[in-house]
Amino acid sequence: MQLKMNTKEVANKYTEWMRNGQGQQVLEELYADNIVSKEMPNWPGQVVTEGIKAVAEKNEEWMANVEDFHSSEVSDPIVAGDHFSVRMAFDCTFKDRGRQQMEELATFKVENGKITEEQFFYSM
Repeated sequence: MQLKMNTKEVANKYTEWMRNGQGQQVLEELYADNIVSKEMPNWPGQVVTEGIKAVAEKNEEWMANVEDFHSSEVSDPIVAGDHFSVRMAFDCTFKDRGRQQMEELATFKVENGKITEEQFFYSM
């Protein structure tokens, strides 16, 4: 029987895997089946995506629109109770809008060793 990871362990795995380009592993091993993903609040077209399949499809669509990653960085996580946050920055060329630099704060909720909620705050 495998022990459930605590929030700090999930946060550290998330950070390690995202830094190493292992986003698929994050989806498969750290996200709960009932994950809720929220894009920027009060942003035109705010998206709330529910369920692992829908979140995986959202991520695949975003990645399919990336023509080139010039750089990316993921900060060390900040953990508080059952939440953690990381700062992420990307310099990407998108197929539909050209090259852009993005910086975002991603906040996650962990329950029973899995990420059950994610929310992104960003500027472009």
